[in-house]
Amino acid sequence: MGLFANLKSLLGSKADISARFELLKEAISGTMSTFHLARDRQTGQLVGLKLLDPEKTAAFEARFKGLKKPSEGEIGRAIHHPRVVETLEFGTTSTGQLYIVLEYLNGPGLNSVLVARDPQLEGRRVKLLRQAAEALQAVHRAGFIHHDVCPRNFVCSADLESLKLIDFGLAVPTTAEYMQPGNRTGTPNYMAPEVVRRRRTDLRLDVFSFGATAFELCTFDLPWPRGASGQAALAHDQPLDIRQLRPQIHPRLAEAINRSLHANPDERLPSLDHFLRMIAGVETEDHPA
Repeated sequence: MGLFANLKSLLGSKADISARFELLKEAISGTMSTFHLARDRQTGQLVGLKLLDPEKTAAFEARFKGLKKPSEGEIGRAIHHPRVVETLEFGTTSTGQLYIVLEYLNGPGLNSVLVARDPQLEGRRVKLLRQAAEALQAVHRAGFIHHDVCPRNFVCSADLESLKLIDFGLAVPTTAEYMQPGNRTGTPNYMAPEVVRRRRTDLRLDVFSFGATAFELCTFDLPWPRGASGQAALAHDQPLDIRQLRPQIHPRLAEAINRSLHANPDERLPSLDHFLRMIAGVETEDHPA
């Protein structure tokens, strides 16, 4: 039985990773895991293999002591959308380490595309933003907050015609017990002010981080000075108007991005549905001449 026919780990069996998979390339280290390109030895199928760091994962899960928080693998399996990476399997290795098997995405991270200022982005930004918004829409409709929306967590196709959302390591359900003050997690440069200040949160924190990502996609810069410290993140309540850096931007796209970045969640766009409605009919990032 191959990888796709045999999902015993979903039922709690333990996998001998070295026996099942050939690990290809050097592992990529993330905040709480390492990621491998792997080949299933039985099927020959290429997959992404994520191995979670036991100590860091336990420290994160300890924030929700007494709650039956779903695991990263369970959250991934609950979300099915063409713009979200598919979680194929999850479980525990024979050495007691949590693992997740993912659809293999052969393309660059959006962060790398932005750092390179890839010229292929021209004329494709609105298409990519729609897809990113649709991905987050699917997460929210499934009942979860992603909690780490940033360019690093979108993987593009090689031709930059499409992208997919990845990484549910910090995701939580959209229920009251998971939205209490104090859960300051995410990527600092993209955090919503209510996260920075450890206030009560809801799915609008993802809208804010999406807005910061959209701003960067359109300008190659952030709407505030970069900095990983908490002090630097306090500037997130005074974002730039995107038109200051891209005066030619389509006005409806500019308004949608600016409204996603309101510091006060009650003044912010309430959902990605609203963002998509605001840019309906917009085809390119710049206003037609």
